[in-house]
Amino acid sequence: MGPLDGIRVVEFAGIGPGPMAAMLLSDLGASVVRVDRPGSPTLAPGAQRPQMSAGRPVLEADLKSEEGLTRVRAVVAAADVLLEGFRPGVMERLGLGPEECLAANPGLVYARMTGWGQDGPLARRAGHDMNYISLTGALYSVGRRGQAPVPPVNLVGDFGGGTMFVVTGILAALLERTRSGRGQVVDAAMVDGSAVLMSMMYEDRAQGLWNDERGANYLDTGAPFYDVYECADGCHLAVACLEPQFYAVFVERTGLDAAELPEQWDPSGWPVLRERFAAVLRTRTRDEWAEVFADTDACVTPVLSMAEAADHPHVRARGSVVRDGDVVYPGPAPRFSRTPGRNTRVPGTPAPDLAETLKEWGVQP
Repeated sequence: MGPLDGIRVVEFAGIGPGPMAAMLLSDLGASVVRVDRPGSPTLAPGAQRPQMSAGRPVLEADLKSEEGLTRVRAVVAAADVLLEGFRPGVMERLGLGPEECLAANPGLVYARMTGWGQDGPLARRAGHDMNYISLTGALYSVGRRGQAPVPPVNLVGDFGGGTMFVVTGILAALLERTRSGRGQVVDAAMVDGSAVLMSMMYEDRAQGLWNDERGANYLDTGAPFYDVYECADGCHLAVACLEPQFYAVFVERTGLDAAELPEQWDPSGWPVLRERFAAVLRTRTRDEWAEVFADTDACVTPVLSMAEAADHPHVRARGSVVRDGDVVYPGPAPRFSRTPGRNTRVPGTPAPDLAETLKEWGVQP
């Protein structure tokens, strides 16, 4: 049983960060019931359930009908957590807002995850990951010198600033409930979370260690010893030898002469270092270099595709990414010594029976 065994979560169906949050809670042992509308494409017979939505029973309910609302209210009244990701005001219009739900279930943790938050000038506006991170300095900071910002897929807003912060809020509220006996509303906004993820950069900027010129800082490809380099086969290496002792190993293993190179942390010499590093790393393939650095602390690793990741010895040994036939999927995280989590994404594993789950919750099917 996972550490959240006995915690009951009602998840209102959504996309991206919402299902990811429910997946993490389920991986940690929570009993999660997903509320979805009748006729949802993922519920069609034979439909492939998305990995992030797998392993959870589905309660089909038309939230525009009194019958559907009655069913959902009964489940919410028995839950510990409600997780929703609609625009502000939607749940209130349905009669499922925090006021109604907490009146029926005072211990409920009511988790609301949105891009812009529950208030503010943009609260009711549409948006996507890139929009949320564009207002916090995060998107501006990703990219190379003299080039446009590069969207870091949707890792920073949706999943880093959204999923991880709503899960943190849920767990904190559950812990506080053990003292007060009362639930509360968690307002998790991706714009807020992505700003918090930039804390180190804002701190460095305040100390004069970071500037707003993209691609000119020590972690944004400005430093030649923290960058990605192309190899002889067109594949890439991640070079991250920031500390002097790791940098020395990197230089030694490449065969370069440290005495002929500019000082590591002198920015005026970085163009020369970059040129020398790029030239030497193009002399071998990615996997040849990976072998050269395999037993060192040079902080150099191959850049693997998603198709390759599951076959790396370390990733395979930990089950960080799992290959199951033709399907590749991440394993559960983090790990626990006494109450290990579970992997809800194993292909072919049926979700728990809805009627049986509701019975365990004390809800009449």
